[in-house]
Amino acid sequence: MPHYVALIHKDSDGCYGVSFPDIPGVVTGGDTVEEAVEEAAEFLQFAAEDWINPDGSTGFKAPRTIDELRNDPEFIEDAKDAVVAFVEYPDRANAAE
Repeated sequence: MPHYVALIHKDSDGCYGVSFPDIPGVVTGGDTVEEAVEEAAEFLQFAAEDWINPDGSTGFKAPRTIDELRNDPEFIEDAKDAVVAFVEYPDRANAAE
């Protein structure tokens, strides 16, 4: 199963926001880090149901490795002051195979 890198930032209101560098626009959160990671896994499933890529294809692209992300200046900037976590995404299309 693929794992997507998630960035967890503490918001000014004390909650934790989660974003995914490889899946722009997919953002969720929780009151604790643990809740935020749990919500992130559930939200990946929800977002994937109707996901359409800019090229018209559906489904998430394969996640980049942490080494690939470390070479991305935008990721380096976004990761400042963030907790980096790996969120498992069960690819249901391939799970039945």
